[in-house]
Amino acid sequence: MVPIVISLTTFVSTLAGGIFALKNSDRLHRILGFTAGVILGVVAFDLLPEIFKIAQTNSLDPTLAMAGLVLGFLAFHAIEKTTIIHHAHEAEYEDHRHPQVGVVSALALAGHSFFDGVGIGLAFQVNTSVGLAVALAVIAHDFADGLNTVSLMLSHKNSRRKAVYFLLLDALTPVLGAASTLLFTLSERSLLIYLGFFAGFLLYIGASDILPEAHAKHPSKLTVLLTALGALFIFLVTRVSF
Repeated sequence: MVPIVISLTTFVSTLAGGIFALKNSDRLHRILGFTAGVILGVVAFDLLPEIFKIAQTNSLDPTLAMAGLVLGFLAFHAIEKTTIIHHAHEAEYEDHRHPQVGVVSALALAGHSFFDGVGIGLAFQVNTSVGLAVALAVIAHDFADGLNTVSLMLSHKNSRRKAVYFLLLDALTPVLGAASTLLFTLSERSLLIYLGFFAGFLLYIGASDILPEAHAKHPSKLTVLLTALGALFIFLVTRVSF
């Protein structure tokens, strides 16, 4: 039950990020720039080090995780391109309304948040110390998940009320993910592949959706700086957490 209790904190963190985005909708491009950096930081300073640590500790080939990373990247790319057509940079040319882009992106982030909860639960299967460390990292970047959910919904012309609904979904899914791990365990090999898939999924969201949206109408040096600060934020969080 401990993972479920801990995961409730991610619910609060996600809501806080979403509320921040709702109150600062006029500065979405800057928020998106920052959160793209957060996503990059999570992959570089949280997931990849954990992948290599697991591989080294268990004498596993890290290529398994890299294959998972490519699969995760391509899987979301395929889902996006077969569901939504040529949406990425249309805002640069005229004001198009594609609310379904925001919905699909928000659902993808909710799925990611579910696996955040799974990550917490699986970490507690190793031991309490690892579980708490992973939970701290997840709680820190779930703020960005809530922010991303609202930002993507609003930037693609969805209503604020609809954005709140998807924010609540995103806040709830980590708790459900943590609860699901009471029903199963993963081998070290499977965990390695899962973490790689998770990393590829995040890289695609950050590089192919959030960053282009951040610079579509407001390209600026400040947005680039905020992206760097987002990555630095996660670097500092992971150093404190671990």
